Amino acid sequence: MNVAVVVFPGSNCDRDVVKAIKYATGDEAALVWHGETELPGETDLVVLPGGFSYGDYLRCGAMAHTAPIMADVKRHADRGGLVLGICNGFQVLTESKMLPGALLVNRDLAFICRPIEISVERDDTAFTSGYEKGQVITIPIAHYEGRYHLPENELELLEERGQVAFRYSGGNPNGALNDIAGIYNEGGNVLGMMPHPERYSDRAVGGDDGLPVWLSIKRWIERTGA
Repeated sequence: MNVAVVVFPGSNCDRDVVKAIKYATGDEAALVWHGETELPGETDLVVLPGGFSYGDYLRCGAMAHTAPIMADVKRHADRGGLVLGICNGFQVLTESKMLPGALLVNRDLAFICRPIEISVERDDTAFTSGYEKGQVITIPIAHYEGRYHLPENELELLEERGQVAFRYSGGNPNGALNDIAGIYNEGGNVLGMMPHPERYSDRAVGGDDGLPVWLSIKRWIERTGA
């Protein structure tokens, strides 16, 4: 599969994503600078990685969503292409309105960095077919602004449409509404998640519960050509 990992000033998980994809699938991902205006040809998957894009000034992701490359990321998503935003990448996706809601400062006003349990809400998507619905997995989080928020009427609609991808299980670390740790767009081709699957894709570095994310995406692309 052809993967583009967008690099913003302050991204710090971009190379971790590249290594995780290589380890999981054998595919080489391309790093794409934020100032570019076009993704590489025949891109299947775009990853917006974690970190502190533009120093997280103003709001997390508020400056990154205006980067030149983001226009083509949106066009890619509008065509049905896959987009995965991890942590800061999730914040960029909400700022760009590619996903609904916002990521607010954690309930306890503290940076949280530790492995945490989350439940898989769907097993029929491009990103999660390698899991079982309801499966509880352990993946690290590392954020200060990860408290998912959405107005009540929009939250009800999100739930009705089955757009919740992951929920915190065994304790909500940041006060996110409905224990939400990750969501899809309406089309299911854009996923934002606060946990870092790239950090738990190799048992040698602590765990491999994130590995099925990459394997699910590769199988989906091979099966659908998306």
